[in-house]
Amino acid sequence: MDVEGRASKGKPLTLNLEQGQEKGTQNDDYGLASAHTIDRDSWQQVGLMLVTSFNCGWILSFSNLCLWPLGWTWGIICLIVVGFYTAYANWLLAAFHFIDDRRFIRYRDLMGYVYGKSMYHLTWVFQFLTLLLGNMGFILLGGKALKSTLRKPAVKNMRKALYLQYTVGVPFYYGVTVIGYWAYGTMVSAYLPENLSGPKWINVLINAIVFLQSIVSQHMFVAPIHEALDTKFLEIDKPMHSGENLKRLFLLRAFFFTGNTFVAAAFPFMSDFVNFLGSFSLVPLTFMFPSMVFIKVKGRTARIEKKAWHWFNIVFSFLLTIATTISAVRLIVNNIQKYHFFADA
Repeated sequence: MDVEGRASKGKPLTLNLEQGQEKGTQNDDYGLASAHTIDRDSWQQVGLMLVTSFNCGWILSFSNLCLWPLGWTWGIICLIVVGFYTAYANWLLAAFHFIDDRRFIRYRDLMGYVYGKSMYHLTWVFQFLTLLLGNMGFILLGGKALKSTLRKPAVKNMRKALYLQYTVGVPFYYGVTVIGYWAYGTMVSAYLPENLSGPKWINVLINAIVFLQSIVSQHMFVAPIHEALDTKFLEIDKPMHSGENLKRLFLLRAFFFTGNTFVAAAFPFMSDFVNFLGSFSLVPLTFMFPSMVFIKVKGRTARIEKKAWHWFNIVFSFLLTIATTISAVRLIVNNIQKYHFFADA
């Protein structure tokens, strides 16, 4: 399927889903210099990773975060709308693994190729800040990148993995949220296990599982950062687990998680910063940028209603970003007056 769009320099871009994955030309290696393994994993592996990493400790706070302020009607409506919207955005983004017969394994490379260096750097900053702050959230609980590992055909396999995530994973994701609010109503805690009563060993077991699962989710969500650091600092002409690379891997991971843990401990209201970064970076990354790529790549041949739909996504996401960012800043300002660094909150 070849579809032309407008490139930044006046040359047409071609979205080639099937041919780009079958030809195996040298152009498929565009931007693929990486210390990590590429084109090996099956869609089942990636799907399992998505299900297990997204059904993480965060969902234990969703009853309080989503349903308590909105109530049953608007809360359920928002959960369904956001669920469908994110599924659609990820489905759309999966189609852009290949443009002009070139494989893209990084979100920033894709945006840079379509829109130029400025969007490359903006996407880099947005994505890495979101992942860093999200990882700090996992640290607190314990205490949307392009999947480059997929084997070809990457588009079909990525979409199969998304099917698995949104069929097997979503019932757990939303089920815990709904059951938590059903059981405790407006008394539901920001961390659901705090509401549980019964034998002490049950609470210990639940918190231990959340802690261990958060470790898994941590490594999944910061995989793009690990890939960037490893490609920059490892000797990629040597095996990943050679003696020298193992030492560098240890130092990179130690510095990264030590810094993450220090900052998370320093700010007792770190969740507010997670909300802030999610507002002005995660919303555009998830909802706005995929539609921007569609307009650029398919702009000349797409039907008018499709272009109108994607322009609506872009404008609505932009307005949503402004509104949620203002709200997040207000929360930070309010909490700064209540807490001090390293407070036991």
